[in-house]
Amino acid sequence: MNYFAHGHLYTADAYFLSGTAVPDWLSLVDRKLRLRSRSAGPWVHDPDRRMASLAAGVVRHFHDDRWFHQTRAFAELSLQLTVAIRRVLPGDDGFRPSFLGHILVEILLDAALIAEDPTRLDAYYAALAAVDPQFVGAAVGRIAGRTAESLAPLIRGFCAERFLYDYAEDGKLLARLNRIMHRVQLPPLPDGMAAVLATARALVRPRRAELLAGLSSANQQGATR
Repeated sequence: MNYFAHGHLYTADAYFLSGTAVPDWLSLVDRKLRLRSRSAGPWVHDPDRRMASLAAGVVRHFHDDRWFHQTRAFAELSLQLTVAIRRVLPGDDGFRPSFLGHILVEILLDAALIAEDPTRLDAYYAALAAVDPQFVGAAVGRIAGRTAESLAPLIRGFCAERFLYDYAEDGKLLARLNRIMHRVQLPPLPDGMAAVLATARALVRPRRAELLAGLSSANQQGATR
């Protein structure tokens, strides 16, 4: 799952919401610092409500990722998109098509959810803007047992850049994908990938309910924290 699918139900609790994003934020700034459910779990009963909510959001992130990646819809869509991408990238039998097939299912699920009601994305960013980035960085450091000084600037940049809005347009999304390619040291994507994105949207959109089938009553409890 990607940022919005992870967090769109939790905008009423900014620190729980930020917790759902923390593992993905860390992958951008400190890939050596990895949280786990077992490290965050003991903190969900912390007397500081912000700390408890953030830890619970981290736990929720990993819970949701586990069931999401086991859904039939995710497996089928990832394969379909990988095959479509290979057609646009002839001779690329390496990691790039399967990597893109995986992340595009997640990104385009976000896009489909946002398209249903764009005001929910406004609420998502408004909630994140309400958290104290320094507190989040310090809290993650306590959970991980090591400093996470780079997290606070990343959170400020994430809220300022608002790149989830770019998911709505194929051209802007392609530019975002090429930034990811650069970050993971893979070759850039050709302009022809834009046609694949349009096709991929049509494949992912009607299966969004299947992709979110693991959302349970626990999510609704988190939404009202």
